[in-house]
Amino acid sequence: MSDLAAVLSAALAPAFESAGLDPSLGRVRRSDKPDLADYQCNGALAGAKQAKRNPREIAAQVIEAVKDHPAISEIEAAGPGFLNIRVSNDVLSERASTIALDKMAGATRAHDAEKLILDFGGANVAKPMHVGHLRTAVIGDTLQRIFRFLGDDVTSDVHLGDWGLQMGHLITELQEEQPELPYFDADNSGPFPAESPVSIDDLSRLYPQASKKAKEDPDRNALSQAAVAEMQAGRAGYRALLQHFVDVSIEALKVDYGFLGVHFDLWLGEKDVEPLIPDMVKTLQERGIAREDNGAWIIPVEREDDNKKMPPFMLLNSRGGSGYHTSDLATILDRVEKYSPDRMVYVVDQRQALHFEQVYRASEIAGFMKVYQLEHIGFGTVNGTDGKPFKTRDGGTLRLGDLTGMAVAEAEKKISEGGRVSDDIGTEERAQIADLVARAALRFSDLQNTRTTNYIFDLERFVSFEGKTGPYLMYQAVRIKSVLRKAEAEGSEPGEIRIELPQERDVVLALDGFDNALKLARRKRMPHHLCEHVYGLAQAFSAFWGAVPIAKEDDPIKRASRLGLVKAVAHQLETGLDLLGIKTPERM
Repeated sequence: MSDLAAVLSAALAPAFESAGLDPSLGRVRRSDKPDLADYQCNGALAGAKQAKRNPREIAAQVIEAVKDHPAISEIEAAGPGFLNIRVSNDVLSERASTIALDKMAGATRAHDAEKLILDFGGANVAKPMHVGHLRTAVIGDTLQRIFRFLGDDVTSDVHLGDWGLQMGHLITELQEEQPELPYFDADNSGPFPAESPVSIDDLSRLYPQASKKAKEDPDRNALSQAAVAEMQAGRAGYRALLQHFVDVSIEALKVDYGFLGVHFDLWLGEKDVEPLIPDMVKTLQERGIAREDNGAWIIPVEREDDNKKMPPFMLLNSRGGSGYHTSDLATILDRVEKYSPDRMVYVVDQRQALHFEQVYRASEIAGFMKVYQLEHIGFGTVNGTDGKPFKTRDGGTLRLGDLTGMAVAEAEKKISEGGRVSDDIGTEERAQIADLVARAALRFSDLQNTRTTNYIFDLERFVSFEGKTGPYLMYQAVRIKSVLRKAEAEGSEPGEIRIELPQERDVVLALDGFDNALKLARRKRMPHHLCEHVYGLAQAFSAFWGAVPIAKEDDPIKRASRLGLVKAVAHQLETGLDLLGIKTPERM
């Protein structure tokens, strides 16, 4: 069964057509005034303008044609010709029953499913993840969950930063500390030790040390640049070290990403497309796409209709080296050759918009992929109470691991203070619940915001079990499952759903919005639409639960019906939360 708006639109379309008007004027949407009607149709007003007729007359004609439709219990004209519609209880009952049994909980597959490469993450080798990585991780992961759920074929890639100057800094700093390691013998072609000579803690220490020295001493920086050049040219020892750096970093990254419930299909980086770059550059030079400019090679990407100057795409610098532009272009080429995607979607900070515009234009000029097939999903920043990007108390960048630790500590505090966990839950299970509460808090606090806006980070509010928060929604889902579990223990089972009461109607109308919320989130790449839906559903259930006896209802038919409705809510709410990356425990 389609969502109710589609059912009603299908009912009104022939009525408008029989009135000599475009059937698309019968499109129905949720009412702006839910206290007056469930749905509304404004087609009579638009049709009156087209046909130069009285809208009230058109509305009356449509009402006469559909007044006996089984999906409609009431329909009336309001104002200058709005159609206000109340859905029948029978159709609401049928819709709720369908949702309870539907694998997709009332959603439908997208008709325009695509084969996608989803690029998000962008963490750098040897650098700990920080709070700035939170948004790309949770937005990207939520989008991949929604895309897949609705039928898109998605391959996600973390796209590690593993080919730049930081590698040179690490190599030279390690050599300074441990010059006896075999990697620093230029004549040694291997094999090299399988075990890494450094841990993630070593890398976290070595990089800032080297970076500080390089900023203070140009000769030290030149040493790192030379090491990068040798690594990129294929020096065996340096390549072996690079692989150690990458392997150690990935293991650490998987811990941070894993806590947030973030998954990647591919753990590739800039170094993985390095073999493609020489031939790609040569081809672009031979085809005249790349041009020499003061020793560098560029691709002009400026257009006549640009409102502001667009810098050229830098293919090779004057030293013959390649940077992020080149590796990103080679990555597009590599993905086209390996996966033949319909579209590539990059979930990256909005501040990188110029970079991606240059890369996308260069891709189209090179004939790899069209600009419209390359999509930058930008987002705002996570800010402190001062409105600036979130920092530690001493002004440093907050590590993501420290942030998640703070969230877990706050979750444990809230659980203890509010008595949210049953006394029979042991220490280990309690710790697992605290982790899930922290994840719910961090993910929902980010995702509920319009993606393109900045937001203020307020951990105490985000971890609260009250208000529009992840923990509140998680707790609601647990409570709903508890209602069903206790009813079953008492011998009561969900049965045929028969909608009668206003609170029951409100729950079904909320359930019915799931498909539209998901389609909006997918089309606009805006997960907050799904957040709004699950929160609205939780509120509708809370009002229903507070006003109507469910498992305690004396009438067995009504009790079974209400438990059936609870089952539908539990199914959809848990499905929606899972798409947001929020896992709900069986009990608390």
